[in-house]
Amino acid sequence: MPDFGVYIHIPFCATRCDYCAFATYDDRDDLREPYVEALISEIVTARDRGLPAATSIFVGGGTPSRLEADDLIRIIQAVPQTSDCEITVECNPEDASLERLITYRQGGVTRMSYGVQSTNPATLADLGRRHGIHHHAEVAARTVEAGFTTFNMDLIVGSTADTPETIRQSVLDLISLPTPPPHISCYALTPEPATPLGQDPSRHPDEDDTADAYDVVGQMLADAGYEWEEISNWAKPGHACRHNHLYWQHGNYRGFGSAAHSHEDGRRFWNVRTPNRYIEMLDRGEDPLGGEEFVEPAAQLFEAESLALRTRHGVARSAFDDLAPVEHLVEVDGDVVRLRPEGRLIANRVILQLRSAQDSADG
Repeated sequence: MPDFGVYIHIPFCATRCDYCAFATYDDRDDLREPYVEALISEIVTARDRGLPAATSIFVGGGTPSRLEADDLIRIIQAVPQTSDCEITVECNPEDASLERLITYRQGGVTRMSYGVQSTNPATLADLGRRHGIHHHAEVAARTVEAGFTTFNMDLIVGSTADTPETIRQSVLDLISLPTPPPHISCYALTPEPATPLGQDPSRHPDEDDTADAYDVVGQMLADAGYEWEEISNWAKPGHACRHNHLYWQHGNYRGFGSAAHSHEDGRRFWNVRTPNRYIEMLDRGEDPLGGEEFVEPAAQLFEAESLALRTRHGVARSAFDDLAPVEHLVEVDGDVVRLRPEGRLIANRVILQLRSAQDSADG
């Protein structure tokens, strides 16, 4: 059977980070209990209609750790799963108590993902993050003590509070831990228009500085034995995130919760955005569908090749008519084209050269 993923969206946060444009809310904690019941109801209905067994489950948000740990496990266990299902839960470092982590692990969670972002206090303040600079060490130790054998930590580069030295130190702080995170993500800060960061031009990232920082992170991780997986992801051998690869391979997945998106064989559909409306619709026995679209075959091919090009697997040479405009950004290994390190942050320039890009535009 092919892989099938499930994404579960938890839309609650204690505070909203200055760069966040996701469908999350810091003023609706009173909805947490009815939201849990609505989520379970949506999952059970889908299960009764033949929802495939999940080979991977990813719980994101928002802040999944805003829910009681037992409630989160109830939601996860409502999903039909294969015996080897990978289950990842995002968690803020400040919420990662040993008690919570043990409950997650005993409930079947196999991976944790932590938004560390930086170990530099000025950078954390600029991003609007509220955890302390030493949480990464405490969290890593607790995660191992709770019985997890793999976990992820995120970094963000591009803050105007960062310097080359603080970037190097953040990476060093993670990879020099007694048990370093086997998977590390690094994202370029994006000033979304409706966020505090986006509305303050003085805080917008410098593209050249961000690219330099990204290169530093990539080289340090490579030197430490991490394999590049995708534009923003590196992992030690055997620790790649199965759920991520499902997305990158243009696979099928089902999203549950407010604003959650799904993909099934070219059909994309998504739930209503706000948790209030989501709960109300499920209470009335209605499908919380917010919208859908059907992607034409040419556009599906373009999406699949675009996603593959962003990974270490690359795409076939035959996917391009002409590589000359981007030959400095790629490497050709036999019949496979992969991004060079210098091409990763500007992958869209290469993606536009895909033959399927033209076919999709023409269609």
